[in-house]
Amino acid sequence: MKFTRRTLLSAIPALAANPALVPGLALAAAPMRLGVIGAGSLGGTVGRLWVAAGHEVMFNSLHPEELRSMTRELGIRASVGSALEAARYATAILFAVPYSALPQLGIDLQDALRGKVVLDACNPAPGTADALSREGEARGVGAMSARLLPGTRLVRAFSAVDATAIAASSRRRSDILGVPLAGDDAQAVATASQLVRDARCEPVVAGDLSASRSFQRGGPGFRANTDAPALRRLLGLPDHA
Repeated sequence: MKFTRRTLLSAIPALAANPALVPGLALAAAPMRLGVIGAGSLGGTVGRLWVAAGHEVMFNSLHPEELRSMTRELGIRASVGSALEAARYATAILFAVPYSALPQLGIDLQDALRGKVVLDACNPAPGTADALSREGEARGVGAMSARLLPGTRLVRAFSAVDATAIAASSRRRSDILGVPLAGDDAQAVATASQLVRDARCEPVVAGDLSASRSFQRGGPGFRANTDAPALRRLLGLPDHA
């Protein structure tokens, strides 16, 4: 059966309500409180799969009223809140917002985010000449995100894959999607790696934040949307032991 974007994404609420429908899905060994700031296509897809894995997830978007029906379908482990509420609620937070929103969010949420694991899935817009895009090109997006979200244990994750590829991977037993990630905090990277697995994908750790250049826009890993062995080859990483 060929799955379209609509059928893949619309199936996830049912999977969250009945995880047994997902082939090989194991519930998270240690359920967490998670936040998704920017519950659009990518953030919504990952968050739904986290709920299916047994985590409690608070979703946020610019239009929270549009999230109410989704969270009702997902059940009691899903809720809707403001960005500040999600940051305070969660142990780990996924940011999946337009990159231009990060500077103000970093200011508004600084105290709530301090010391927390942040999965940064945001990318500067292509083909622009704004200051953020120029700095991202010069410094690397990972370094720039760490500056914009100070005091966090930041990991670049889910930034180089498409929502439809994540959703498709969640339905498969093999050829699981490889998700590149990079960070300077080993424990935060380990947490992010487990959350990638809980989204039915396979983590591919590229290295510290500077290594995230290899999968930012223009890098070989950006939107490769392939399995982990092929992604490791693209990133020049050794084969997984």
